Amino acid sequence: MTDAHNDAEPTPVTPKTRPAPRIVPPGYRQGIITAITVLLGFSLAFWRFWGFESSGRWTLRSILAALPLVIAVCLQIFALFRSLRVEDDEVPEYRKTVRWFLASAAALLIGLLIAIVDAASGD
Repeated sequence: MTDAHNDAEPTPVTPKTRPAPRIVPPGYRQGIITAITVLLGFSLAFWRFWGFESSGRWTLRSILAALPLVIAVCLQIFALFRSLRVEDDEVPEYRKTVRWFLASAAALLIGLLIAIVDAASGD
């Protein structure tokens, strides 16, 4: 008497496949690249005028305003680098890039506010 269970073919083991990554809809990536480059262009133009062409002397407040502006430009360049990668088509990577971009915008706003206070004080 043979056991029918032992004679059965072993079930093939299939490797677990990773589900296909979610891709951002068409146009999203182009939109974030455009937003980053517009903000980067504004940041560099403001930095050029305020830091190099405007009259006045550098003070502690102007240096405190320059630091967040430099950080903002660095974050914008990093966000632009991330947005140009092929991997940024995947939703999780795209969301990280958007967070980097938002951090750069926040740093830019902080720097601009400090620059406004510095200009308004007129010391």
